[in-house]
Amino acid sequence: MTREVSSREISTVGVVGLGTMGAGIAEVFAKAGLSVIAVEEDAAAVERGRGHVSGSLGRAVKRGKLTEDEAESLHGRISYATSLAALAGVDLAIEAVPEHLDLKQRILADLDRIVPPEAILATNTSSLSVTEISVATHRPDRVVGMHFFNPAPVMKLVEVIRTVVTDPQVVADVEALAVRLGKVDVTVGDKAGFIANALLFGYLNHAVAMYESRYATREDIDAAMKLGCGLPMGPLALMDLIGLDTAYEILDTMYKQGRDRLHAPAPIIKQLVTAGLLGRKSGRGFYSYDQPGSPVVVPDTLTPQPGAATEGAREVRTVGVAGSGTMATGIAEVFAKAGFQVVLVARTAERTEGVRAALAKSLDRGVAKGKLSDADRDAALAAVTLTDSIADLAEADLVVEAVVEDLAVKRALFAELDEVCKPGTVLATTTSSLPVIECAVATSRPGDVVGLHFFNPAQVMKLVEVVSTVSTSAEVIATARAVCERLGKHPVHCQDRAGFIVNALLFPYLNDAVRMLEAHYATADDIDAAMKVGCGYPMGPFELLDVVGLDVALAIQRELYLEFREPGFAAAPLLEHLVTAGYLGRKTGRGFRHHA
Repeated sequence: MTREVSSREISTVGVVGLGTMGAGIAEVFAKAGLSVIAVEEDAAAVERGRGHVSGSLGRAVKRGKLTEDEAESLHGRISYATSLAALAGVDLAIEAVPEHLDLKQRILADLDRIVPPEAILATNTSSLSVTEISVATHRPDRVVGMHFFNPAPVMKLVEVIRTVVTDPQVVADVEALAVRLGKVDVTVGDKAGFIANALLFGYLNHAVAMYESRYATREDIDAAMKLGCGLPMGPLALMDLIGLDTAYEILDTMYKQGRDRLHAPAPIIKQLVTAGLLGRKSGRGFYSYDQPGSPVVVPDTLTPQPGAATEGAREVRTVGVAGSGTMATGIAEVFAKAGFQVVLVARTAERTEGVRAALAKSLDRGVAKGKLSDADRDAALAAVTLTDSIADLAEADLVVEAVVEDLAVKRALFAELDEVCKPGTVLATTTSSLPVIECAVATSRPGDVVGLHFFNPAQVMKLVEVVSTVSTSAEVIATARAVCERLGKHPVHCQDRAGFIVNALLFPYLNDAVRMLEAHYATADDIDAAMKVGCGYPMGPFELLDVVGLDVALAIQRELYLEFREPGFAAAPLLEHLVTAGYLGRKTGRGFRHHA
């Protein structure tokens, strides 16, 4: 986080390397009023770098962020050179060349001979050891990591990386510079991936492995994380944006330093890189683009054809909902508003009255917010029949179970539904983590059982995970998808495996954040800031854990570990200890932050 520190003035900086990142860093320094000397290896590279800066400033003018005069003045503070000798008088020099250790070491060794003895040397590495880079110089105590995020003029985060020998005043000077640049800085030790990449790339690599195993399509994986977690981009689209070659180098570096199997690059990444399919910059990666560098995705042979996923769907007119909690009530409301006849079964008459009141209150809120008319509300209420008898589900075309996450309870309920429901009824469970097949085998019709994982609140969240078992028929999968589309939801299809898509990708990332905190590598505030500011996440991992509930996170993480037996999925001891002590998050007023 930003800190008030005393520091010496830095007025002239050198930037070595004028690719997209280096040009962006030069622009950031110039915007803060510093004099910048930008160096590239030859005149052609300098012109490309100048073009990057001009293009970025032009876009800022077009968006109204700068005037023409401001852009011209800003660019006037940047001079260009083809020799490192031009940096002889700078206060700080930062390299922004490709992620190759030998190259970065060579540049810093050359800078060490050229810049003044008191000058600071910085590396923009995103994953390499700053310590290993620093030992190429005779001043390792004046070498620091200054990791900007792409695009540097836009992204607010800077990770400041200190080594075990970095002079504390050098760190203070760089922290103060980051504040002057208008950035949010987080200061950490020299560990593979630092904060953001260490957490981000484990998640990205897991998503790639999920796609590589054909567990789910690239479109469904990306949609699940955007709609289920509110992320700005899906993991595979983000890999294409980063560049698969860059992603491979970062993962490979982190694996070599930490030997964590979760960072061992999924084989398909290297295969794509070898084939020259590097993502957006080459025009093709996990997706195909209309031209190199373009964000416009074009269909290819892997893109699902519209309508194909719902062919052969059964007709569904009446929907049964079993349960009386918030999720059951929300699901009943969603179906009723979409025009289905709904029969909601609660276990007791008292609970039925509670559901009636909750449903009416929710619909009234919709009217108050202008999302429903009085007529819409009345029609939805009229479409819902409330009962405490499971026998009233006999004629339902689809029954959705939304009871407590207890396998014994769910199995008993599915056995009852099997006896009551007519042949051809689709039986769905809303479980978020338990095996759908366990519900299916409790019936005599496992082919008719499917997972329909709605996200809470069901009235708001657009995502539904459609989970098929080894027994689920294609007709039932098509029916589930068709129903979701009629509800205005976005269905994503995956197989019956712990965590499905969203939880399987989300909770190991949260668990990794807890391990990082447990190791005293960074504070919860800095970790949250890194992920929100550096990666555009709507919430930091600790904010999210407190909202979800630490006990819920622990239960899901345990399920993932039991399913995959991956050592990296074992729940962090700190998470275990907090739950044991009753620190469950917002619901108890105590979690990673105190809420009381």
